[in-house]
Amino acid sequence: MKKLFLPILLLLLALSLAACGNAKEETDEKNANEEVTNEETVSETRTYDSEAGPVEVPTNPQRVIVLATYTGNVLALDVPLVGVDAWSKMNPRYELEGIEEVTDESLEKIIELEPDLIIGLSTMKNVDKLKEIAPVVTYTYGKLDYLTQHLEIAKLLNKEEEAQNWIDDFKKRSAEAGEQIKAKIGEDATVSVIENFDKELYVFGDNWARGTEILYQEMKLNMPEKVKEMALEPGFYSLSLEVLPEFAGDYLIVSKGAETETSFMESETFKNIPAVKNNQMYSVNSNEFYFNDPITLEFQLQFFIDSFLGN
Repeated sequence: MKKLFLPILLLLLALSLAACGNAKEETDEKNANEEVTNEETVSETRTYDSEAGPVEVPTNPQRVIVLATYTGNVLALDVPLVGVDAWSKMNPRYELEGIEEVTDESLEKIIELEPDLIIGLSTMKNVDKLKEIAPVVTYTYGKLDYLTQHLEIAKLLNKEEEAQNWIDDFKKRSAEAGEQIKAKIGEDATVSVIENFDKELYVFGDNWARGTEILYQEMKLNMPEKVKEMALEPGFYSLSLEVLPEFAGDYLIVSKGAETETSFMESETFKNIPAVKNNQMYSVNSNEFYFNDPITLEFQLQFFIDSFLGN
């Protein structure tokens, strides 16, 4: 019996070792395949038709630098950033801890960051030098409407379906909020957006961020005739304090920052504007309102809902 038992035991042991060996080989092969797949995912490229011509870009970029305006669009699409411009850094709504601040002139720092894609404005400097570091895609600000611009950046980043779903939902929610606001303030009520920047007062049209796209394009709220006349086509208009009452709507959005000169708000001219006297003026942090990307737009939309419908 013992003689029979020993060969069986040795056979079972051999089979067990063989099984373990096969499992290890399968695991090693699987890990190797995954590594190859990951490498291919990072290294794969495709051609993106930019406004400046075809650009060979990473299929799934992992180290993006944004040199102006579009940081929030990239963040909203969960694409990794390694560098952004100073204005983006000042926006408290963007989560940019550990992300370097760069400009179109800080070439050495950009080289150190090893980007695989650089996004900026068509007016930025050193485009040819930047192209030697990584693929560069630029956009002309205002050439596309704000939602089409987001969709275009999503195409660049291989996130088009995700962006389109958000756009459809955002437009629906904004329109619904607009109907509720008009029901409360009246169909004919007007809204103005003003900002004091570099000691100059500005009023804005319907496509210059600061929440204007939501108020006028999506919610269909009314723009005062004077604003429509002077600011609608160019996007913004510089004006003096003396004529501000002519541009002020029934409701007034005042965009200002911590460092902004706001002495104009202490003037009798400003205090006697009906929107101010009627407590229909809402102040916003300009650093949070400068842009028109999904992160900023969601914040703006909620601000307007709370301000117009909250009391």
